[in-house]
Amino acid sequence: MTMALTIEVADHALRRWADVLDAAAPELNRLDGQLGDGDLGATLARCASNVRSALDAGPHADLGALFKACAQATARASGSSFGTLLTVAFMTLARNLAGAASLDWRALPAQVKAASDAIAQRGGAVPGDKTVLDTLIATHDAIAGLDDPRAQHAAATAAVDAAIVTFRGRPNRIGRARMFAERSVGLDDPGMIAFRHMLASLASDHAA
Repeated sequence: MTMALTIEVADHALRRWADVLDAAAPELNRLDGQLGDGDLGATLARCASNVRSALDAGPHADLGALFKACAQATARASGSSFGTLLTVAFMTLARNLAGAASLDWRALPAQVKAASDAIAQRGGAVPGDKTVLDTLIATHDAIAGLDDPRAQHAAATAAVDAAIVTFRGRPNRIGRARMFAERSVGLDDPGMIAFRHMLASLASDHAA
């Protein structure tokens, strides 16, 4: 088990992330079609393809450079709202980790919090709006104080699953889905499900 998130570990994790988004694309398109444009899966598949290309263009000098390349890749792939938030998250990591060869696992919660705050500021969502922000907040709260990647992943997975169940019975309060607020009760938010897939892809972060 590595004691830190290294460039190599992050590269491997991002490749798994891209593969999982490709596989999840049909499901995410279907979910998004219930309340939106039905293109979330296609959007994230384009992001995944571009991120793969960015990784292949490496090596990257540090974690900041790696995440900056990912941010540029997702920005080119999509002009959608979710794609923009993904770019914001990658850019936040890029700025915070500029020049860093690794990130200690105990410092991961702070980076999740920074990405959550940046996404909230850019997207305008607040906790409880039934968006990907709620799963990010659940992840941060679950891993705060943990420094073992296996424990972090297990805690985050349980927290995200619980958040999805909780919010399933609530209406969406922002974005296109807000127009179908009552219809959204009983449905999962596509962004939250997308995040669950992303989180699942990171199960072996520590194994590289």
